[in-house]
Amino acid sequence: MKAKQLLSHSAWICWKDLLEFARSKMALVMLLLMPLFMMIMVGFIFPDSAAMMEDVPIALVDLDSGPMGENFTMQLEGLNEQTGMMVLSGATDIEDIRTQIYAGDIDGGIVIPANFTQNIMAGQQGTIIIMTDQSNPQLSMQTQQALSYVIDEMGTYAAIGMLSASDSNTTLATVQPYTVEIEDLVEGDPSYFQFVAPGIMAMVVMMSLMTGLPHAISYEKDTGTLDGMLVAPIHRLAIILGKVLAQTTRGMIQGILILLLAMLLFGVVIYGNILIVLLIMLLTVLSFVGLGILVTSFTDKEETASMIMMTMMFPMMFLGGVFFPIEQMPGFMQTISSVLPLTYATSAMRKVMILGAGMGDITTEILFMVIFGLVFLLISVPMFKRAMNK
Repeated sequence: MKAKQLLSHSAWICWKDLLEFARSKMALVMLLLMPLFMMIMVGFIFPDSAAMMEDVPIALVDLDSGPMGENFTMQLEGLNEQTGMMVLSGATDIEDIRTQIYAGDIDGGIVIPANFTQNIMAGQQGTIIIMTDQSNPQLSMQTQQALSYVIDEMGTYAAIGMLSASDSNTTLATVQPYTVEIEDLVEGDPSYFQFVAPGIMAMVVMMSLMTGLPHAISYEKDTGTLDGMLVAPIHRLAIILGKVLAQTTRGMIQGILILLLAMLLFGVVIYGNILIVLLIMLLTVLSFVGLGILVTSFTDKEETASMIMMTMMFPMMFLGGVFFPIEQMPGFMQTISSVLPLTYATSAMRKVMILGAGMGDITTEILFMVIFGLVFLLISVPMFKRAMNK
Protein backbone atom coordinates (compact mmCIF):
# COMPACT_ATOMS: atom_id res chain seq x y z
CA MET A 1 0.00 0.00 0.00
CA LYS A 2 2.84 2.37 0.83
CA ALA A 3 4.52 1.64 -2.50
CA LYS A 4 1.27 2.32 -4.36
CA GLN A 5 0.82 5.58 -2.45
CA LEU A 6 4.44 6.57 -3.15
CA LEU A 7 3.97 6.02 -6.89
CA SER A 8 0.66 7.88 -6.82
CA HIS A 9 2.17 10.92 -5.12
CA SER A 10 5.17 10.83 -7.48
CA ALA A 11 2.87 10.74 -10.51
CA TRP A 12 0.87 13.68 -9.11
CA ILE A 13 4.01 15.81 -8.65
CA CYS A 14 5.23 14.80 -12.13
CA TRP A 15 1.88 15.83 -13.67
CA LYS A 16 1.93 19.15 -11.81
CA ASP A 17 5.40 20.01 -13.14
CA LEU A 18 4.49 19.00 -16.70
CA LEU A 19 1.36 21.15 -16.62
CA GLU A 20 3.39 24.10 -15.38
CA PHE A 21 5.81 23.61 -18.29
CA ALA A 22 2.97 23.22 -20.81
CA ARG A 23 1.41 26.56 -19.79
CA SER A 24 4.42 28.35 -21.24
CA LYS A 25 3.85 28.51 -25.02
CA MET A 26 7.37 29.80 -25.60
CA ALA A 27 8.83 26.84 -23.74
CA LEU A 28 6.87 24.44 -25.93
CA VAL A 29 8.06 26.20 -29.10
CA MET A 30 11.69 26.11 -27.95
CA LEU A 31 11.28 22.43 -27.13
CA LEU A 32 11.16 21.88 -30.89
CA LEU A 33 13.22 24.77 -32.27
CA MET A 34 16.29 24.48 -30.03
CA PRO A 35 17.46 21.06 -31.31
CA LEU A 36 16.52 22.00 -34.89
CA PHE A 37 18.59 25.21 -34.83
CA MET A 38 21.47 23.39 -33.17
CA MET A 39 21.62 20.67 -35.81
CA ILE A 40 21.39 23.12 -38.72
CA MET A 41 24.08 25.46 -37.38
CA VAL A 42 26.53 22.77 -36.36
CA GLY A 43 25.99 20.74 -39.51
CA PHE A 44 26.91 23.60 -41.84
CA ILE A 45 29.70 25.28 -39.91
CA PHE A 46 31.66 22.15 -39.03
CA PRO A 47 34.96 22.14 -40.91
CA ASP A 48 35.44 19.60 -43.69
CA SER A 49 39.18 19.24 -43.22
CA ALA A 50 40.70 17.29 -40.37
CA ALA A 51 44.00 17.29 -38.61
CA MET A 52 46.85 15.17 -39.91
CA MET A 53 46.55 11.47 -39.26
CA GLU A 54 48.71 10.44 -36.33
CA ASP A 55 48.79 7.35 -34.09
CA VAL A 56 45.49 6.04 -35.46
CA PRO A 57 44.92 2.40 -34.39
CA ILE A 58 44.74 0.26 -37.54
CA ALA A 59 44.54 -3.54 -37.80
CA LEU A 60 46.37 -5.31 -40.65
CA VAL A 61 45.20 -8.63 -42.11
CA ASP A 62 47.35 -10.55 -44.60
CA LEU A 63 45.24 -13.26 -46.24
CA ASP A 64 47.76 -13.66 -49.06
CA SER A 65 50.27 -16.50 -48.82
CA GLY A 66 52.53 -15.17 -51.55
CA PRO A 67 55.61 -12.94 -51.48
CA MET A 68 53.78 -9.81 -52.64
CA GLY A 69 51.66 -9.78 -49.49
CA GLU A 70 54.74 -10.09 -47.30
CA ASN A 71 56.51 -7.37 -49.29
CA PHE A 72 53.53 -5.02 -48.92
CA THR A 73 53.43 -5.64 -45.16
CA MET A 74 57.15 -4.89 -44.81
CA GLN A 75 56.79 -1.69 -46.85
CA LEU A 76 53.83 -0.53 -44.77
CA GLU A 77 55.53 -1.24 -41.45
CA GLY A 78 58.72 0.51 -42.57
CA LEU A 79 56.85 3.58 -43.78
CA ASN A 80 54.79 3.71 -40.60
CA GLU A 81 57.93 3.68 -38.46
CA GLN A 82 59.09 6.82 -40.27
CA THR A 83 55.76 8.71 -40.22
CA GLY A 84 54.05 7.49 -37.02
CA MET A 85 50.70 7.66 -38.81
CA MET A 86 49.31 4.43 -37.38
CA VAL A 87 49.47 2.11 -34.43
CA LEU A 88 49.46 -1.18 -36.31
CA SER A 89 48.02 -4.35 -34.83
CA GLY A 90 47.02 -7.73 -36.20
CA ALA A 91 43.67 -9.31 -37.01
CA THR A 92 42.62 -12.71 -38.32
CA ASP A 93 40.10 -11.69 -41.00
CA ILE A 94 37.61 -9.03 -42.10
CA GLU A 95 35.09 -10.10 -39.48
CA ASP A 96 37.72 -9.69 -36.77
CA ILE A 97 38.34 -6.11 -37.96
CA ARG A 98 34.59 -5.46 -37.85
CA THR A 99 34.41 -6.76 -34.27
CA GLN A 100 37.37 -4.63 -33.16
CA ILE A 101 35.80 -1.51 -34.72
CA TYR A 102 32.54 -2.23 -32.89
CA ALA A 103 34.46 -2.61 -29.64
CA GLY A 104 36.26 0.70 -30.22
CA ASP A 105 39.71 -0.94 -30.19
CA ILE A 106 40.66 0.29 -33.67
CA ASP A 107 39.54 3.01 -36.10
CA GLY A 108 40.09 1.02 -39.27
CA GLY A 109 41.67 -1.96 -40.98
CA ILE A 110 43.81 -2.88 -44.00
CA VAL A 111 43.18 -6.24 -45.70
CA ILE A 112 45.52 -7.94 -48.16
CA PRO A 113 43.22 -10.36 -50.09
CA ALA A 114 44.14 -14.00 -50.71
CA ASN A 115 44.64 -13.43 -54.46
CA PHE A 116 46.95 -10.42 -54.06
CA THR A 117 50.19 -12.10 -55.25
CA GLN A 118 48.37 -14.16 -57.89
CA ASN A 119 46.83 -11.09 -59.53
CA ILE A 120 50.10 -9.15 -59.65
CA MET A 121 52.01 -12.13 -61.09
CA ALA A 122 49.29 -12.45 -63.75
CA GLY A 123 49.81 -8.83 -64.81
CA GLN A 124 46.69 -7.55 -63.02
CA GLN A 125 46.23 -5.04 -60.21
CA GLY A 126 46.54 -6.19 -56.61
CA THR A 127 43.62 -4.83 -54.59
CA ILE A 128 44.04 -3.61 -51.00
CA ILE A 129 40.84 -3.34 -48.92
CA ILE A 130 40.45 -0.48 -46.43
CA MET A 131 37.80 -0.56 -43.67
CA THR A 132 37.05 2.40 -41.40
CA ASP A 133 34.72 3.36 -38.55
CA GLN A 134 31.79 5.08 -40.30
CA SER A 135 30.21 6.20 -37.03
CA ASN A 136 32.82 8.98 -37.14
CA PRO A 137 32.67 10.29 -40.74
CA GLN A 138 35.37 12.95 -40.28
CA LEU A 139 37.93 10.49 -38.94
CA SER A 140 36.75 7.83 -41.39
CA MET A 141 37.26 10.10 -44.40
CA GLN A 142 40.61 11.26 -43.09
CA THR A 143 41.78 7.68 -42.56
CA GLN A 144 40.59 6.56 -45.99
CA GLN A 145 42.33 9.44 -47.74
CA ALA A 146 45.58 9.02 -45.83
CA LEU A 147 45.76 5.24 -46.32
CA SER A 148 44.80 5.51 -49.99
CA TYR A 149 47.59 8.04 -50.53
CA VAL A 150 50.14 5.89 -48.70
CA ILE A 151 49.19 2.79 -50.68
CA ASP A 152 49.36 4.69 -53.98
CA GLU A 153 52.84 5.91 -53.11
CA MET A 154 53.91 2.41 -52.13
CA GLY A 155 52.57 1.16 -55.45
CA THR A 156 54.62 3.75 -57.31
CA TYR A 157 57.82 2.62 -55.62
CA ALA A 158 56.94 -1.00 -56.32
CA ALA A 159 56.35 -0.14 -59.99
CA ILE A 160 59.79 1.46 -60.24
CA GLY A 161 61.34 -1.73 -58.91
CA MET A 162 59.40 -3.85 -61.37
CA LEU A 163 60.37 -1.67 -64.35
CA SER A 164 64.04 -1.97 -63.51
CA ALA A 165 63.82 -5.75 -63.43
CA SER A 166 61.47 -6.29 -66.37
CA ASP A 167 61.50 -5.57 -70.08
CA SER A 168 57.71 -5.33 -70.20
CA ASN A 169 55.93 -2.06 -69.63
CA THR A 170 52.59 -2.92 -71.20
CA THR A 171 50.69 -4.21 -68.23
CA LEU A 172 48.79 -2.01 -65.79
CA ALA A 173 50.22 -3.97 -62.88
CA THR A 174 53.71 -2.80 -63.78
CA VAL A 175 52.73 0.85 -63.62
CA GLN A 176 50.23 0.70 -60.76
CA PRO A 177 50.28 -2.65 -58.96
CA TYR A 178 48.08 -1.60 -56.03
CA THR A 179 44.49 -0.33 -56.02
CA VAL A 180 42.26 0.53 -53.10
CA GLU A 181 38.77 -0.76 -52.41
CA ILE A 182 36.71 0.77 -49.57
CA GLU A 183 34.75 -1.82 -47.58
CA ASP A 184 31.89 -0.09 -45.74
CA LEU A 185 30.53 -1.50 -42.51
CA VAL A 186 27.02 -0.31 -43.41
CA GLU A 187 25.28 0.76 -46.59
CA GLY A 188 24.89 4.37 -47.62
CA ASP A 189 27.07 7.45 -47.29
CA PRO A 190 27.01 8.77 -43.68
CA SER A 191 26.82 12.56 -43.51
CA TYR A 192 27.79 14.85 -40.67
CA PHE A 193 24.13 14.94 -39.59
CA GLN A 194 24.34 11.18 -39.18
CA PHE A 195 27.33 11.73 -36.91
CA VAL A 196 25.94 14.62 -34.88
CA ALA A 197 22.32 13.46 -34.40
CA PRO A 198 23.07 10.71 -31.84
CA GLY A 199 25.28 13.07 -29.84
CA ILE A 200 22.68 15.86 -29.86
CA MET A 201 20.03 13.39 -28.71
CA ALA A 202 22.14 12.37 -25.72
CA MET A 203 23.13 15.97 -25.01
CA VAL A 204 19.57 17.32 -25.09
CA VAL A 205 18.36 14.59 -22.74
CA MET A 206 21.18 15.63 -20.38
CA MET A 207 20.37 19.34 -20.74
CA SER A 208 16.66 18.82 -20.13
CA LEU A 209 17.40 17.08 -16.87
CA MET A 210 20.22 19.32 -15.70
CA THR A 211 18.40 22.58 -16.49
CA GLY A 212 14.97 21.36 -15.47
CA LEU A 213 15.86 20.15 -11.98
CA PRO A 214 17.02 23.61 -10.72
CA HIS A 215 13.67 25.08 -11.75
CA ALA A 216 11.71 22.12 -10.44
CA ILE A 217 13.40 22.17 -7.01
CA SER A 218 15.34 25.38 -6.36
CA TYR A 219 12.66 27.60 -7.91
CA GLU A 220 10.02 26.06 -5.67
CA LYS A 221 12.32 26.64 -2.72
CA ASP A 222 12.50 30.34 -3.60
CA THR A 223 8.75 30.74 -4.07
CA GLY A 224 7.84 28.69 -1.00
CA THR A 225 5.68 26.14 -2.84
CA LEU A 226 8.11 23.38 -1.89
CA ASP A 227 7.36 24.06 1.78
CA GLY A 228 3.73 23.27 1.06
CA MET A 229 4.66 19.85 -0.32
CA LEU A 230 6.99 19.18 2.61
CA VAL A 231 4.25 19.74 5.20
CA ALA A 232 1.77 17.66 3.18
CA PRO A 233 1.45 13.91 3.93
CA ILE A 234 3.82 13.08 1.06
CA HIS A 235 6.97 11.01 1.36
CA ARG A 236 10.20 12.87 0.59
CA LEU A 237 11.12 10.19 -1.94
CA ALA A 238 7.87 10.83 -3.80
CA ILE A 239 8.94 14.47 -4.29
CA ILE A 240 12.25 13.37 -5.79
CA LEU A 241 10.65 10.73 -8.02
CA GLY A 242 7.95 13.12 -9.22
CA LYS A 243 10.45 15.83 -10.13
CA VAL A 244 12.71 13.36 -11.90
CA LEU A 245 9.84 11.75 -13.82
CA ALA A 246 8.70 15.15 -15.09
CA GLN A 247 12.18 16.07 -16.35
CA THR A 248 12.69 12.57 -17.77
CA THR A 249 9.47 12.92 -19.76
CA ARG A 250 10.57 16.30 -21.05
CA GLY A 251 14.01 15.00 -22.02
CA MET A 252 12.60 11.90 -23.76
CA ILE A 253 10.17 14.05 -25.76
CA GLN A 254 13.00 16.29 -26.96
CA GLY A 255 15.20 13.31 -27.75
CA ILE A 256 12.46 11.65 -29.81
CA LEU A 257 11.76 14.96 -31.60
CA ILE A 258 15.42 15.23 -32.55
CA LEU A 259 15.35 11.68 -33.85
CA LEU A 260 12.27 12.37 -35.98
CA LEU A 261 13.68 15.65 -37.32
CA ALA A 262 16.98 13.98 -38.16
CA MET A 263 15.21 11.22 -40.08
CA LEU A 264 12.69 13.42 -41.89
CA LEU A 265 14.77 16.53 -42.66
CA PHE A 266 18.34 15.26 -42.89
CA GLY A 267 17.95 11.66 -44.02
CA VAL A 268 19.49 10.10 -40.91
CA VAL A 269 19.10 6.32 -40.96
CA ILE A 270 18.89 4.09 -37.88
CA TYR A 271 20.68 0.84 -38.64
CA GLY A 272 20.19 -0.61 -35.15
CA ASN A 273 17.22 -1.40 -32.95
CA ILE A 274 15.08 1.64 -32.11
CA LEU A 275 14.24 0.13 -28.70
CA ILE A 276 17.94 0.11 -27.80
CA VAL A 277 18.12 3.80 -28.76
CA LEU A 278 15.25 4.58 -26.38
CA LEU A 279 16.93 2.50 -23.66
CA ILE A 280 20.12 4.52 -24.05
CA MET A 281 18.08 7.72 -23.61
CA LEU A 282 16.70 6.39 -20.33
CA LEU A 283 20.16 5.35 -19.17
CA THR A 284 21.40 8.86 -20.01
CA VAL A 285 18.75 10.21 -17.66
CA LEU A 286 19.82 7.72 -14.97
CA SER A 287 23.47 8.70 -15.28
CA PHE A 288 22.75 12.43 -14.75
CA VAL A 289 19.80 12.47 -12.37
CA GLY A 290 21.89 11.86 -9.26
CA LEU A 291 24.31 14.62 -10.21
CA GLY A 292 21.44 17.03 -10.80
CA ILE A 293 19.81 16.27 -7.46
CA LEU A 294 23.13 16.63 -5.68
CA VAL A 295 23.73 20.13 -7.08
CA THR A 296 20.24 21.36 -6.24
CA SER A 297 20.60 19.98 -2.70
CA PHE A 298 23.62 22.19 -2.02
CA THR A 299 22.17 25.39 -3.52
CA ASP A 300 19.50 27.59 -2.01
CA LYS A 301 18.61 29.62 -5.12
CA GLU A 302 17.59 28.67 -8.65
CA GLU A 303 20.06 31.12 -10.16
CA THR A 304 22.99 29.54 -8.31
CA ALA A 305 21.91 26.01 -9.23
CA SER A 306 21.50 26.98 -12.90
CA MET A 307 24.95 28.57 -13.01
CA ILE A 308 26.57 25.47 -11.55
CA MET A 309 24.67 23.22 -13.99
CA MET A 310 25.73 25.32 -17.00
CA THR A 311 29.33 25.35 -15.79
CA MET A 312 29.26 21.55 -15.69
CA MET A 313 27.38 21.04 -18.96
CA PHE A 314 29.38 23.42 -21.15
CA PRO A 315 32.67 21.45 -21.11
CA MET A 316 30.81 18.15 -21.34
CA MET A 317 29.16 19.23 -24.61
CA PHE A 318 32.58 19.62 -26.23
CA LEU A 319 34.56 16.93 -24.38
CA GLY A 320 31.83 14.29 -24.70
CA GLY A 321 32.39 13.84 -28.44
CA VAL A 322 29.03 15.34 -29.43
CA PHE A 323 30.39 17.73 -32.07
CA PHE A 324 34.08 16.85 -32.43
CA PRO A 325 35.81 13.46 -32.59
CA ILE A 326 37.49 12.65 -29.28
CA GLU A 327 40.42 11.13 -31.19
CA GLN A 328 41.37 14.59 -32.48
CA MET A 329 41.53 16.15 -29.01
CA PRO A 330 44.75 16.59 -27.00
CA GLY A 331 45.68 13.72 -24.70
CA PHE A 332 44.63 15.40 -21.44
CA MET A 333 41.19 16.19 -22.90
CA GLN A 334 40.76 12.58 -23.96
CA THR A 335 41.50 11.57 -20.37
CA ILE A 336 38.77 13.90 -19.09
CA SER A 337 36.37 12.58 -21.73
CA SER A 338 36.89 9.03 -20.49
CA VAL A 339 35.16 9.81 -17.17
CA LEU A 340 32.16 11.74 -18.54
CA PRO A 341 28.84 9.87 -18.85
CA LEU A 342 27.92 11.92 -21.93
CA THR A 343 30.90 10.38 -23.73
CA TYR A 344 29.53 6.89 -23.22
CA ALA A 345 25.94 7.88 -24.00
CA THR A 346 27.06 9.46 -27.29
CA SER A 347 29.27 6.49 -28.16
CA ALA A 348 26.46 4.00 -27.50
CA MET A 349 23.99 6.06 -29.55
CA ARG A 350 26.36 6.21 -32.53
CA LYS A 351 27.21 2.52 -32.45
CA VAL A 352 23.55 1.53 -32.49
CA MET A 353 22.23 4.17 -34.90
CA ILE A 354 25.10 4.22 -37.41
CA LEU A 355 26.84 0.85 -37.13
CA GLY A 356 23.78 -1.23 -36.26
CA ALA A 357 25.43 -2.56 -33.10
CA GLY A 358 23.51 -4.68 -30.60
CA MET A 359 23.39 -4.76 -26.81
CA GLY A 360 26.52 -6.89 -26.60
CA ASP A 361 28.53 -4.28 -28.50
CA ILE A 362 27.72 -1.44 -26.06
CA THR A 363 28.20 -3.32 -22.78
CA THR A 364 31.00 -1.00 -21.63
CA GLU A 365 28.93 2.12 -22.24
CA ILE A 366 25.87 0.71 -20.47
CA LEU A 367 27.86 -0.42 -17.42
CA PHE A 368 29.54 2.98 -17.06
CA MET A 369 26.27 4.92 -17.25
CA VAL A 370 24.52 2.59 -14.79
CA ILE A 371 27.38 2.63 -12.27
CA PHE A 372 27.88 6.40 -12.56
CA GLY A 373 24.18 7.04 -12.08
CA LEU A 374 23.74 4.67 -9.14
CA VAL A 375 26.78 6.04 -7.30
CA PHE A 376 25.52 9.62 -7.50
CA LEU A 377 21.97 8.56 -6.61
CA LEU A 378 23.23 6.85 -3.45
CA ILE A 379 25.02 10.09 -2.54
CA SER A 380 22.37 12.62 -3.64
CA VAL A 381 19.13 11.15 -2.24
CA PRO A 382 20.26 11.31 1.45
CA MET A 383 21.70 14.79 0.80
CA PHE A 384 18.39 15.94 -0.68
CA LYS A 385 16.41 14.60 2.30
CA ARG A 386 18.80 16.33 4.69
CA ALA A 387 18.49 19.61 2.77
CA MET A 388 14.69 19.41 2.86
CA ASN A 389 14.74 19.03 6.64
CA LYS A 390 16.70 22.25 7.18
